[in-house]
Amino acid sequence: MPTKLTAEIITAAIEGFESQKRRIDGQIVELRAMLPGGTTQTAATPEPAKRKRRKMSAAGRKAIAEAQRKRWAASKVQAQAAPEPPKPKRKLSAAAKARLVANLKKARAAKAAKAKAAARKAAPARKKTTAKKAAAKTAPAKAAKKAAPAKKAVTKKTAPAPAQAGTETATQ
Repeated sequence: MPTKLTAEIITAAIEGFESQKRRIDGQIVELRAMLPGGTTQTAATPEPAKRKRRKMSAAGRKAIAEAQRKRWAASKVQAQAAPEPPKPKRKLSAAAKARLVANLKKARAAKAAKAKAAARKAAPARKKTTAKKAAAKTAPAKAAKKAAPAKKAVTKKTAPAPAQAGTETATQ
């Protein structure tokens, strides 16, 4: 599992390796001095230690943070100072509204007429049969009124179908 290396861990590792390097370089110098005719200097001159990174004081961090807050506040004030005025709402005049209503009524009437025409075209045979049935229904009712006005209520409730059947055969 790889460990997550942070800047602090890496910095500590570098410092540890540099100290080991200095210790090893010192041991190499001692061993060379023991050799006959050996020099006290190392063959590879050690690199000068890098300057440590400067740390910012708490007061310095506070000053920078305060300056940044001031800049943010100024930008917010500037953004709020110049908002666009809202557009006025458009109002519909009475005449325009009346025209719209009239057009809507006209469109609805045209749509209804178109639907009615389509219905006529779709079922022309059915309409003829319904017209015959309507005429047949009215004929027996008129005959029943003339024949027996007292039985009017009884004939409607008990036997409207036989009256129709009898009159249809008689009329045909």
